[in-house]
Amino acid sequence: MSTGLIALLDDIAALAKVAAVTLDDAAAQATKAGAKAAGIVIDDAAVTPRYAVGFAAARELPIVAKIAWGSLKNKMLFLLPGALLFSAFAPWAITPLLMIGGLYLCYEGFEKVLEMVVPHGDDAPAPDPLAASPADAAALESLRVAGAIRTDFILSAEIMAIALSTITAPSIWTQALILAVVGIGITALVYGAVALIVKADDVGLALAQSSRPVTGLGHVMRGRPTELELREPAAIDRVVSRLTQPIGRGLVFGMPYFLKVLSLVGTLAMLWVGGGIVVHGLAGYGLAGIEHAIHAAAVAIAALVPPVKAATEWLATALASGVVGLALGGAVFLVMHYGVEPILNRGGAARGH
Repeated sequence: MSTGLIALLDDIAALAKVAAVTLDDAAAQATKAGAKAAGIVIDDAAVTPRYAVGFAAARELPIVAKIAWGSLKNKMLFLLPGALLFSAFAPWAITPLLMIGGLYLCYEGFEKVLEMVVPHGDDAPAPDPLAASPADAAALESLRVAGAIRTDFILSAEIMAIALSTITAPSIWTQALILAVVGIGITALVYGAVALIVKADDVGLALAQSSRPVTGLGHVMRGRPTELELREPAAIDRVVSRLTQPIGRGLVFGMPYFLKVLSLVGTLAMLWVGGGIVVHGLAGYGLAGIEHAIHAAAVAIAALVPPVKAATEWLATALASGVVGLALGGAVFLVMHYGVEPILNRGGAARGH
């Protein structure tokens, strides 16, 4: 074998090692970035199911699929290139943008808490898609999907910004790879979970009503359930249905409560993530007092329960960040409703004259 060929093979092997190390590093940083954005992921999964509620069962998964596709386009076509441009030409702007997004999350979370405490009695009832004509139902579906994608854009922007803030790789291509992995992975995770959530009650109803959970499955999948109705359930069906029917009834009964709990968790996630982002951003500008106080309080509380020290410290930090987020959200709410909106309304009235 010639010396040139050996040198070429050595170079290829070296490049392969570098590529492997880069991929390992990208995977590790993508995992870290995804974990950092977990609070927003929870909120995204909590917010999205309501956009599919009320439609015919056959439209639920297509609606989720449309929103997921819009979310993926948000991340890949707009947010990923934008994040890389900021990283390359204006890295100083990432922290302020994160803090602005954090304030938005605090504001949204505060409004949800306010709605829980003081419900708006003058809200018009939402239109019922099942009672509407096909054209009206299709138009309402389009509006719901568009609204969900707009909301997703804000949450996705925060996810991508948080992911970018954790990346240490100097190469722009590695940064792009990590952001792409985070974007695709989180989209699949969120909307896969949403699909399971919106169909759980249908699955529960099917399980609760089925007396043939084993032998009936194949007939239903082949589209011939009527043949099965003429037969007695097999012995295995009678045994398995004693388990599946209570599970099905539990899903039908429990899903409305689960969605309420999920909505509450999503609101809390907005507050603790938004508050945490702002507190950490202030620390980056030399105003670290709040962050140090939260950390010291969390450590002190965690020391009281050594068996679950790590979990308690995280919970105390999240709770304190949530309280800060609620206060910040209230401040933004007051500024928006008693400062910005009156000015905008006066400006609109002046133009009308």
